[in-house]
Amino acid sequence: MKTDVVIIGAGAVGCAIARELSRYQLDVTVVEKNEDVGGDASKSNSAIIHTGYDASPGTLESQLVVAANPMYDQLTRDLDIPFKRVGAILPAITEEQYEKLPEIKHKAFMNRVYDVQYKTAEELLEMEPNLNPEVKGGLYIPRESIIDPFILVQALAENANANGVHFLLNTKVTDIKVKDGAVSEVVTTGETIETKYVINAAALYCDEIAAMVGKADYKVVARRGQFYILDKNTSCKVNEIVLPIPTKITKGKLMCPTIHGNMLVGPTAEDLDNKTDKSVTKEGLDSILKDVKNLIPNVNVRDSITQYSGLRPNRNPEGLHVDTYDDLKGYINLSGVRSTGLTLSVAMGVYVADVMREMGAPMVFKENFISTRKGIVRFHELSREEQDEIVKENPAYGRVICRCETITEGEILDAIHRPLGARSVDAVKRRVRAGMGRCQGGFCGPKVIEILARELGIPVEEVNKNNAGSYMVAGKTR
Repeated sequence: MKTDVVIIGAGAVGCAIARELSRYQLDVTVVEKNEDVGGDASKSNSAIIHTGYDASPGTLESQLVVAANPMYDQLTRDLDIPFKRVGAILPAITEEQYEKLPEIKHKAFMNRVYDVQYKTAEELLEMEPNLNPEVKGGLYIPRESIIDPFILVQALAENANANGVHFLLNTKVTDIKVKDGAVSEVVTTGETIETKYVINAAALYCDEIAAMVGKADYKVVARRGQFYILDKNTSCKVNEIVLPIPTKITKGKLMCPTIHGNMLVGPTAEDLDNKTDKSVTKEGLDSILKDVKNLIPNVNVRDSITQYSGLRPNRNPEGLHVDTYDDLKGYINLSGVRSTGLTLSVAMGVYVADVMREMGAPMVFKENFISTRKGIVRFHELSREEQDEIVKENPAYGRVICRCETITEGEILDAIHRPLGARSVDAVKRRVRAGMGRCQGGFCGPKVIEILARELGIPVEEVNKNNAGSYMVAGKTR
């Protein structure tokens, strides 16, 4: 196989770069080791689009996050991505925290986030009645937002694909060949790809990819973040993202609404030696409850419908890097993409495209770039008249498969058959939320397996939860 550009990693950053490069007359191929787009960190995070108010001023991270935030209004309209500007508050519960507010506001100013506002205790309690009544005052960051991170990555990938980008899923990069001081080939578990440019967007594994070309002058440590997801009908809710005063190590444990109406509580920040350990622990979950109760005393984790954890790629030495090398032409190395990675992904796409231009790549715009993408119908959001109409056109929309989230067979079929469609139970879940409700797939799980088997033409025993070999059914009992 021959291509102009190989992007390693189909997380938010890799897919955003792919979409941006699809604006140009380039042949682009994305290689992803997992069975689906979404990477690792991009599908297990807090789903917040940050303003960059608390980034380190003058850094590349600050530049990209601040640039990215206003891009989401148009992007989410164009690509049909659920997105809401709910705002965030940063309450000071103690006098010590209250004294830090001017410093935090000045940091926001240094990051060119000028719309951060002081709020009195009374104003904050009016905004968030469940806030700790001992609050002394705080800051309001109006452009902090929430998004569906799964659909963001899928939409970027689908739109890139519609514009000619190839995706090789279930394909792991095993080596990168260099010839005459330039990248020449990417060796994978599938095939060897001849290429002129390689973009390393492998996040947790970017150091291992960099080592293939002798550029691993850093190490990536997995930083685990554990979360609770609370039922939509939990007794204690918040309207905005409620953030703690951050520390040097972490932004802290927050409580916020999700785009679909649940409450998200967490995360922890634990450095691990293991890049695959996404378990949750009693100690971690207990620490979330302890810390968040300082902000929202009545938070009710007994209403939790699930817990999960994600791994952030923590770079040592720290810092977001986009590196190129005089002695290795055609290679771009991304590292240090951490908790703001989801936000900055769309700005990173533009940034990397300009880096390629500076490297001498022929960046010629396409005249027929497709800028929009229509997502899967969200049946439960339609009016009764619209529901009746779509069921007349396609009776599959009249068969509810997931009762908790009111997800129909029509939506699941669309998830499977659209470009880069779902090939596993988790891939269906990420696209249409079947199995994300209160029963966590207890009712709809077997039905989703049956639909996948039927539509993919495979036995139910071969349907995977996610990656190859993660079978959901061991065999027949009768």
